[in-house]
Amino acid sequence: MAIIAPDIAIDLGTSNTQVYVKKKGIVLDEPTLMVVQDGKKRTVKAFGDDARLMLGRTMGDVSAVQPLKDGVIRDYDMAEYMLEFFIRKSIGSSRLVRPRGWITIPSSVSAVERKVVREAAENAGIRRGALHMIEKPFAAALGSGLPVFEPKGSMVVDIGGGTTEAAVISLGGIVISKSIRTGGVKMDEAIIEYIKREFNMLIGDRTAEDVKFDLGAALQINDTRRAFVRGRDLVTNLPQTVEINSNMVYEALKKPCQDILSAIQYVLERTPPELAGDIMRSGIHLTGGGALLCGMDRLIATELDMPVLLAKEPMECAIMGIGHLSENSDWLQRMTTGLIQRPEEN
Repeated sequence: MAIIAPDIAIDLGTSNTQVYVKKKGIVLDEPTLMVVQDGKKRTVKAFGDDARLMLGRTMGDVSAVQPLKDGVIRDYDMAEYMLEFFIRKSIGSSRLVRPRGWITIPSSVSAVERKVVREAAENAGIRRGALHMIEKPFAAALGSGLPVFEPKGSMVVDIGGGTTEAAVISLGGIVISKSIRTGGVKMDEAIIEYIKREFNMLIGDRTAEDVKFDLGAALQINDTRRAFVRGRDLVTNLPQTVEINSNMVYEALKKPCQDILSAIQYVLERTPPELAGDIMRSGIHLTGGGALLCGMDRLIATELDMPVLLAKEPMECAIMGIGHLSENSDWLQRMTTGLIQRPEEN
């Protein structure tokens, strides 16, 4: 049995957490979710996939907890428990020397929020003084195969669960970026609010997510799709079923889609002319789960009159990016100072 644990990379997202183990690849991909029983001391009943099965079906003092909100840790204790569980599930716990770690963070997080991530990861099992925090747009660009170390401009838009990150990258660093707290979760909330307003019916987060996947679109489509949605009538408090269509969901998602478009425009307007020329030739690259929303690439291409390309595996770009860094630690020397939050000296 090996004494030293293998290097581990973690894409810690609001909706999903992925883990990459050096020389093994992606070994874990589960919801960033826990089911907790409240009391004098909160007790964790389930993590990840097991917790998702219980989502919306808990009662009494048992509730679902998402320890991250808008891409940053909001429930420290629960985030630490969850990270510890995922790390043990990925590499076991019988190593004498803890692993070195790599973890993604939004580009907009404050120094305090970065410190919270570091403390949670180290308390969860990462070797102290050996944690590298990489800004997510850079990780996503690297994982999607963009020439991030070359003297040319590349633009990536990572639409995650809690945040959307738009960034221009060149020579191993982020030239200009914009992070907004709009992503898949805000889209789900917009669908919940629309159905509440139009039908006086309340649906759960999981139902809203299913509606987004089945009927969601960033552009109005000619082929109208329909589905029945079940929820609770807010007047009678009894179960209710209503029929909705893709045009309704399009109306619900207009605002978050426009917010994402505005963030991209913000970055493009502030991009140096030489790099802007590179982006016009190579296009805008979409990554993250939110990029899979029907018509998102066409909306951006139409509004900005620029080529837009969807990554081959958009949900795996960020984890593959920091996974590549864990396999090639010498690349750190080629990265711009400030992009990588280097381990603190003990």
